[in-house]
Amino acid sequence: MAQARGSRIDFDEDENIEFTIEGDVEVVENFDSMGLKDELLRGVYAYGFERPSAVQQRAVKPITSGRDVIAQSQSGTGKTAVFSMGILQMLDTTSSDTQALVLSPTRELAEQTQKVILALGDFMNVQCHACIGGKSIGEDIRRLDYGVQVVSGTPGRVFDMIRRRNLRTRNLQMLVIDEADEMLNKGFKEQIYDIYRYLPPSTQVVLISATMPQEVLDMTKKFMNMPVKILVKRDELTLEGIKQFFVAVEKEEWKFDTLCDLYDTLTVTQAVIFCNTKRKVDWLTAKMREVNFTVSSMHGDMPQKERDAIMEEFRSGRSRVLIATDVWGRGLDVQQVSLVICYDLPNNRELYIHRIGRSGRFGRKGVAINFVKSDDVRILRDIEQYYSTQIDEMPMNITDML
Repeated sequence: MAQARGSRIDFDEDENIEFTIEGDVEVVENFDSMGLKDELLRGVYAYGFERPSAVQQRAVKPITSGRDVIAQSQSGTGKTAVFSMGILQMLDTTSSDTQALVLSPTRELAEQTQKVILALGDFMNVQCHACIGGKSIGEDIRRLDYGVQVVSGTPGRVFDMIRRRNLRTRNLQMLVIDEADEMLNKGFKEQIYDIYRYLPPSTQVVLISATMPQEVLDMTKKFMNMPVKILVKRDELTLEGIKQFFVAVEKEEWKFDTLCDLYDTLTVTQAVIFCNTKRKVDWLTAKMREVNFTVSSMHGDMPQKERDAIMEEFRSGRSRVLIATDVWGRGLDVQQVSLVICYDLPNNRELYIHRIGRSGRFGRKGVAINFVKSDDVRILRDIEQYYSTQIDEMPMNITDML
């Protein structure tokens, strides 16, 4: 299929989103017309999907036809399902070779991806293994030697398994890089390149993210072959249905009292409170518990078992308030979260969209509240300008909006 020259604008009326499209992309308005295998289609409907979201209508087909694809769309619009369908459509389930590799920046996201692939592939007899740090290396080796068709993992552990020759890449057909903006950032970039060097030259590459800065797009030229690009206009990214507010606090220590005042509001639904550092998460959690508020907390230094238990507790609704670093900010879908609080404003503009995307997933309503000191006002205005959005002072009747 030839690459279309230049780009075109494509507007989706249902979701009120404007895409910039490069390459051959048709809009496929229902799953039945995507040419998916019957047993995959059964899995899609059993999962609870009724009709494809805007990004699914545009991105599934190019992936299943073998093209390299860069797909960007808001949080909560079913991006994981986009590449999961692409992988499952391509798989030869009669072979136990590893045919697809998905790389994610956090262990939780890698595990969530594994769950989606297994759920959509429920009628296909598919083997998918989460290959992540913090879990037993022996178990990874055992599962990989036994044979799995799909590996969903974090770069460090995946590269380790490739180097040890337990994860064999010679029959790999597709590499998916999820949350590509973070993955191609400094922290993971070298590991991604290390892994890429072990893949067959014909490997199809799919990049997925909610934000796609220009420097990441420029970098893709090194390892993608004339990709189809499906990109949302930046000012469409502020996530319809999420009301954004700020609370002015003069001093850092006043944030705590403000949060305590809001506690009853937090537990009306479920809330995530973001801090910029692990130390701050631990400090705030201890301080909230000191005054007898029930909260959970999560960050990247906790043992994996503990992180799993906290996620399970929060997903099931047994815990209502979660204090976390940005390890939680990406792609993790807990349906009931309708309030996000940025105790600290994020260190960069892209993180903001990932954080507030925890609430209001795909068409649901949500509220984001930012605690702003006087020296943060500049950052807040920068976020407003960047996303062409408005962040107002928080009204008194905040509970009514949840």
